[in-house]
Formats: sequence, structure tokens, C-alpha cells
Amino acid sequence: MNLDREKQLAAKEAVKFVKSGMTVGLGTGSTAAHMVKELGSMVQNGLEIVGVPSSENTKKLATEIGIPLTTLEETNAIDVYIDGADEFDPYMQLIKGGGGALLREKILTYNSDLVIIIADSQKEVKRLGDFKLPVETIPFATKKIERLLQKMGLQPKLRVKDGGNFVTDEGNFILDLNIGHVSNIQLLESNLKQIPGIVETGLFLDMADIIIIGKGETTITLKK
Repeated sequence: MNLDREKQLAAKEAVKFVKSGMTVGLGTGSTAAHMVKELGSMVQNGLEIVGVPSSENTKKLATEIGIPLTTLEETNAIDVYIDGADEFDPYMQLIKGGGGALLREKILTYNSDLVIIIADSQKEVKRLGDFKLPVETIPFATKKIERLLQKMGLQPKLRVKDGGNFVTDEGNFILDLNIGHVSNIQLLESNLKQIPGIVETGLFLDMADIIIIGKGETTITLKK
């Protein structure tokens, strides 16, 4: 099973929704990178769009391949936002944030008219929770939040990178939680959001309009 090929096929399918004159939200991660590259070659061939990147990494990639960029505050509306996911269930609920860009990703998702998620076939699960749930936290409060989440049975693990704490584009930390045993994810989301110092969670509930899955040499499209 060539997962990279599946990601590429899903990306190719997703960019068909993009038309000249659109403002396009650009996701982050290995699957989204395929989409950014596809859009880059379409721009070389005359497509006129402006991109709003969801991370510094995506900004760098988009700039290198010649996609004109703007910022969220400078744009009236994002016509379409395309991004990957770490997991999705049959109800089109998602876990995102494996790449650490969940805060900006959720902001762009919330501010977009159409949200398209692209994924390889391995990202499809019966229920969310095989993938650890990322939660972005203010450094000042992270230790206390970690203890609290431990008591809640969520086995938080502070994300590290290159021997130090992983730091998001917004200067925050990430705790990865084990939610495999949690049956009510809506309740979990609301409980987590009430804890001061938790900035955002990687649960993207009722946010995806379309999910395009690469499967073998074809794609499957799920719609809300």
C-alpha cells in the first residue's frame, strides 16, 4: 500500500475545487504539502489565487513554489480550506495536530466557507483515539494542566523535539493525550476547553464539509 501515492491522489482531487479568484487556506503536514505543490503548479499555469498558510512551514513551502500569500486579518473570507487529518471516523469527526499546527489550523477551519480534508486510507478509524489527541497549552500552566489531565485518566505526555520541549508557532507546548477509552468526545472537548491554559484541542468536531480519501489508485469522497 503506497500511502504517499494515496495522499497525492487525494490532494489532486481536492484542488479541483479551487478556482481563480479564490482565497485558499493552506493546511500543514505531509498530505497538505502535496496539495500545496499541486496548487503551486496550477499557479504556474495561470491559476490566480491567494493563500493563507496555517503554519510557518507551509508559508515557507508556498513562498518557494510561487503561491501569493496573504494573512487572515487581511482577507475578507477564505473560500476553501484544504488540510490533512491524523484520524477521522465514520461521522467525519477528526483528530488533527500531529504536526503541531492545530491552533492556526482550527482558526482557519472556523473561518472558511468550505473545509476539505484529504487523507490516505490508513487515517480512517471506527472511533477516534488510536492517535493521541494533541492539546496546545500555555507554557506557564502546562505542568499544572499535565497533573490535572493525569487525574482525569488521559495519560498526558509532553511533546518533545530535538531534546527540548516542542514549541508551536504561537510559542506554546503540546500535551498528547490518550483518549482511546473516551466514549463522549463532545463532552471531552468541552471539559478540556474549560481548563485555563489549554488554548485549543486537536478535536475537529463537525468542521469538515468534505473528506477525500486516497485508496489504492482511486479516491473516495465523503460529504456532510
